[in-house]
Parts: sequence; C-alpha cells; structure tokens
Amino acid sequence: MLNPVRVDAAVDLAYGALIVLAIVLIATLEFGIGIAFGLGVFSAYVVHVVWKMARFDPDWMTQAVEETVEETVEKTVGETVEKQVEGVQAQVEAVEERVDRRPREDEVEEIIEESVGDESES
Repeated sequence: MLNPVRVDAAVDLAYGALIVLAIVLIATLEFGIGIAFGLGVFSAYVVHVVWKMARFDPDWMTQAVEETVEETVEKTVGETVEKQVEGVQAQVEAVEERVDRRPREDEVEEIIEESVGDESES
C-alpha cells in the first residue's frame, strides 16, 4: 500500500516540476504558450491543495463556508434592520408631529367653556 504522505509529497514535487517547466516555456518559446501552460498547472495545483486540505482537515471547508455565510448574513440583516428602524423612526416622528398639532384636553375644555359662555350670553 502507498503511504498517503509520500504520495502527496510526490504530487507536490511533480507540480513544482511542471511550474518550472512553465517558466522554461515562457523563457524559450512564445510567451502566450508558457503563460497558458503555467496557468493550467497553477489552477490544477490549487484544486489539489483544496482537495488535500479537505482530506486532512474535513472541517476546514465547512468552517470557511460557515464564517463567510455568517459574515454575509450579519451584514445583510444589519443593513436591513437599520433601514427598517429608520423607517419606523420617521413614522413615529410624523405621528408625534400630528399629535403635537392637536389641542390638549385643557385647551379643548377652555374652548368649550368659551363657546358655552358665548351662547349663554346671547
């Protein structure tokens, strides 16, 4: 049976050799060919590293996704709640303005007494 650590080391060395080959291709052949080959090798290496991280630490990807989702949800919910609170505050201020324009109870009683007094004098 193959030792997983040795296999991973051999694969990492192979990727390293391919990256060196890409550099040689850039230096000797056309620039575009070397760049295309190098990007292919690098993208394959990134996939390999992600696979390796997931294999050695299965919770790694889950934790990364959870943190990203948590940050996004907190930001989105925070902004939404803030907008809703601002809307409610505006409504409360509008209601307070309307309430302030209405006469108070003692003013109403005074007006009634004056009108009753005016009618009794007539």
